[in-house]
Amino acid sequence: MNALLRRAAVAAAAPAMVMSLFGCGTTEEPGVRLSDDIVVGLLLPENQAARYEQFDKPVIEERIALLTNSKGTVRYANAKNDAELQTKQLESMIKDKVDVLIVDAVDSKAIAAAIGKADDAGIPVVAFDRLAEGPIDGYVSFDNEQVGHIQGKSLLKALKTGAGARPGSTSGKIVMMNGALTDPNAAMFKKGAHTELDGMVEIGLEYDTKDWKPENAEANMGAALATLGKDGIAGVYSANDGMAGGIIAALKAAGVTDLPPVTGQDAELAAVQRIVAGDQYMTVYKQYAPEAEAAAEMAILLARNMSLGAAAHTDIDTPTEKSVPTVRIPVIALTKENIEETVVADGLYTVKQICVRELKDECEELGLE
Repeated sequence: MNALLRRAAVAAAAPAMVMSLFGCGTTEEPGVRLSDDIVVGLLLPENQAARYEQFDKPVIEERIALLTNSKGTVRYANAKNDAELQTKQLESMIKDKVDVLIVDAVDSKAIAAAIGKADDAGIPVVAFDRLAEGPIDGYVSFDNEQVGHIQGKSLLKALKTGAGARPGSTSGKIVMMNGALTDPNAAMFKKGAHTELDGMVEIGLEYDTKDWKPENAEANMGAALATLGKDGIAGVYSANDGMAGGIIAALKAAGVTDLPPVTGQDAELAAVQRIVAGDQYMTVYKQYAPEAEAAAEMAILLARNMSLGAAAHTDIDTPTEKSVPTVRIPVIALTKENIEETVVADGLYTVKQICVRELKDECEELGLE
């Protein structure tokens, strides 16, 4: 059954409804699979960012187990930022006849042909976190353009600019360190950030960072410092936390002691600690559990030949598909002021994990005890 036909299926259910249905002994209806021996192929893009294997993978595995009475299995592959490897991994899962795929693409365009093969084999695909091209059946992500808006607004706040401020009202220029060109999310982050920053500050230099690698961001920042001078940079837009770490390392290596505000994304533990220390200004906190749970729920619905129906909040058009059922998870700006109300309250990290010995004084000042 191809993607178009699957989307036309008449059965529809929200995740909570699905869970109750899975748990009951309902007689299987024609076209709807209620057996629990479902095999889910999970393909994640890389292991540079801590989130994928530390949070996404275990949450998806736990949710799949819950939705299948512990009879479902997850076959996992990490592409380590290699698009060609990910294509081979996906094709291997097609050969192994998994029931459904959750794919977080390394390269949204390069994966399209393999997703087409999955569709030909009757295997539905949920695009996870990044919007893959090809005949996908569902999409789960954060409001990625809003991420860029939040980052841009936060940077303006740190620079003491805002609505009504005039261009050039801050001393120095900002550097924009965007994500990888192969990641469609990076384009959305960039778009949102530019909407906030253009006309409000002077953008001295802008980079698209290959593979999102911190070392590439560090090298780019070194080049920016050589061009603009260590006293000529008022702030740095960094699209994620890993790159923010590389950027801050470059600033310190250049002898910058009064660090400019640096943004981030993902609320990695190291980034939260840098925020406590005053090295990084902010990050974007994305609640991984709701995103991963939504992907798992979509996958099980599709594996059961049920439509996503009320499980999706909206639809989205991709470069190759129309009206793909979509779930968008909201995001939050995280600064010193709300660490306890966000990542600590949600159980992402404990105060003990954040407040290592070197940060004892800073944590006490923030009331993190």
